[in-house]
Amino acid sequence: SGQDMVSILQLVQNLMHGEEEEEASQAYRLQNVGEQGHMALLGHSLAAYISVLDRERLRKLTTRILSDTTLWLCRLFRYENGSAYYHEDDREGLLKICRLVIHTRYEDYTIEGFNVLYTKQPVIYISSAARTGLGQALCNQLGLPLSCMCRVPCNTMFGSQHQMDVALLDRVIKDDVESGKLPLLLVANAGTPGAGHTDKLGRLKELCEQYNMWLHVEGVNLATLALGYVSSSVLAATKCDSMTLTLGSWLGLPAVPAVTLYRHEDPSLSLAAGLTSSQPVEKLRALPLWLSLQYLGHDGIVERIKHASQLSQRLLENLKNLDFIKTSVEDELSSPVVVFKFFWEYSNRDQTSHAAQASTIQHPIISNERHIYDTFNQWLGEQLAQLVPASGVDVVELEDEGTCVRFSPLMTSAVLGTEIQDVDQLVDCLKMKIPVLTSTLQLREEFEQEVRRTVGLLYIEDLSWPGLGVVRYNYHSDGKNDDKQEKELEKINMELLKKLNELESDLTFSLGPEFGGQKNCVYIGMVTEDLDVSELVETIAATGREIEENSRLLENMTEVVRKGIQEAQLQLQKANEERLLEEGLLRQIPVVGSVLNWFSPFQASPKGRTFNLTAGSLESTESTYVSKAQGTGTTPPPTPTSSLAKQRLPGQKIFKRSLRSSDAFSETSSVSHCDDLEKMDQRPPTLSPGQEQGPLETDPPEEQKKVAQATKTDTEDIQSDKSPPDCMKVEEQESQR
Repeated sequence: SGQDMVSILQLVQNLMHGEEEEEASQAYRLQNVGEQGHMALLGHSLAAYISVLDRERLRKLTTRILSDTTLWLCRLFRYENGSAYYHEDDREGLLKICRLVIHTRYEDYTIEGFNVLYTKQPVIYISSAARTGLGQALCNQLGLPLSCMCRVPCNTMFGSQHQMDVALLDRVIKDDVESGKLPLLLVANAGTPGAGHTDKLGRLKELCEQYNMWLHVEGVNLATLALGYVSSSVLAATKCDSMTLTLGSWLGLPAVPAVTLYRHEDPSLSLAAGLTSSQPVEKLRALPLWLSLQYLGHDGIVERIKHASQLSQRLLENLKNLDFIKTSVEDELSSPVVVFKFFWEYSNRDQTSHAAQASTIQHPIISNERHIYDTFNQWLGEQLAQLVPASGVDVVELEDEGTCVRFSPLMTSAVLGTEIQDVDQLVDCLKMKIPVLTSTLQLREEFEQEVRRTVGLLYIEDLSWPGLGVVRYNYHSDGKNDDKQEKELEKINMELLKKLNELESDLTFSLGPEFGGQKNCVYIGMVTEDLDVSELVETIAATGREIEENSRLLENMTEVVRKGIQEAQLQLQKANEERLLEEGLLRQIPVVGSVLNWFSPFQASPKGRTFNLTAGSLESTESTYVSKAQGTGTTPPPTPTSSLAKQRLPGQKIFKRSLRSSDAFSETSSVSHCDDLEKMDQRPPTLSPGQEQGPLETDPPEEQKKVAQATKTDTEDIQSDKSPPDCMKVEEQESQR
């Protein structure tokens, strides 16, 4: 029977925001849709209404909208005499351009189809720094084999390592021409997807004219064509045959199409390639963009792009003043995309070792350095994105630099509303994270050595873990099978992790990543420079041994109790049999036994059994009935105290080394120790056995009391520090004194 509009809209709202409270409570960030966003969204609704107009009125309206939008974009981005194709998928424009070039270079393609391509195979050239899967997507949509796609390597010796190697491309094209292939199209980048570098578009255009190839350019740096000052490398894109613009992300406009600007003289081939359409409804794709461009105006568009460029420049200037940060930008003066990473050069390590006098750790030469830096930069990027979500930073994998952090405000600032203070906050967070990264990298080697030297601990090398390291407590099995040993190992390490998390420390202990981590291990997170690695490792080993001993004690006690119960049952059964023999058979009959017991009572002492957990033996309960109280038995041994307790300063947490305050602490300790020595000298001399201590004539009674009190206090201090035999000697001397 259908549903009313209110129910349908309520269903849409529930699908968007979630029906459960748990989903609604999760913090998620929606795009801030301002008035310009509402104009873009309004365009989709208006397009649906306009499509129901009469055919002639619809044709005039769509022609006006399409011509206006194309003219504005060509003037805005300095692309003269161009046509425009509006598409939802940003790869669709390049696909239509490829079909246009095939129709242009193969005159009989419309009639003979793939047979023309078979006689002379076309070749499409793309950079190795292009978007992942772009070449394969083009071949699949065009029906071409992957051999028609040629990936051109980037520079290795000279120039940027993210730019296409022009000399190598020239040699590859010559080889293809000599082998009977047809160079068709070259896809260049004005801002690579990873690092944001621009290819040498001027030289590439000359190369394309030489071999009669089509040059297509795409990338985020094309947005700077709208600014007053444009770098020469990007300005060369205005001479290319086609370019793709993604205005939605640049201007923060939701649901607006991407635009491919191109130059071609034959409208029939454009129609055959799908770049133009005879259907008026297809032309309404430009309506959301037509409304948004009029709302923003030329000044508003330029201001948004200029603001994004200023954000990247602000971050780049601050990164130049930071140590241990390496940037990868194409132009130091103007770079719309900033890529940086944490990197600790060996020269910096030597300088830091001289500056940090309190640390005695030698800076190691890190093995597997590339993997470790990738892991640390992955953690750094995730932390910055979490702490400053408005910055829009993300993590990117580059072929040469490895894992880096990327800041591309042209793609994110308009959507997230990034401001200058967000960039400053990003720099402040980066300054806080750099000491943590350097300290952790510095102490990793020492932690590994300490763990390998400690009995009972096993060091697990996990290069994908961003932290101090991974350790496992080894369980000493006594002939147990593998399954039981694995369960005991898991139980001990889980209990060890629980005990370590209960300590009042600044360290993070966990089970590691959810996927791909080692089992039955303790993962230690990032640390600071004042970490006492030896104390940390010693605490882990001691806690593991304590857990293992408790586990063994529990197992032994369980076995002893089980055997004790069995033995008690046997002894009680034997006692019952003896009682039957002593009492006789008549006393067991219910009525006769009562009468017999009344005439001749039978005196029998109750014999029970008690199990001593300390001694692990069965004992009789006769003493309990005699004394009317249960005996305590053997006194259990005292619980051993840990020897890891160190003297700490007020407020100093566990596993922390005192850095600047260590000198003051040592001076205070020495002064207090001298005072104790002076008190010791003022005590009366120790008498030999047999002598008696009498009052000193030179000391008044008040002084004698003070000396006695000081002697008692010093004796208690000695007893707490000495071993048991020394304490007995001191007590004997004091009693004689």
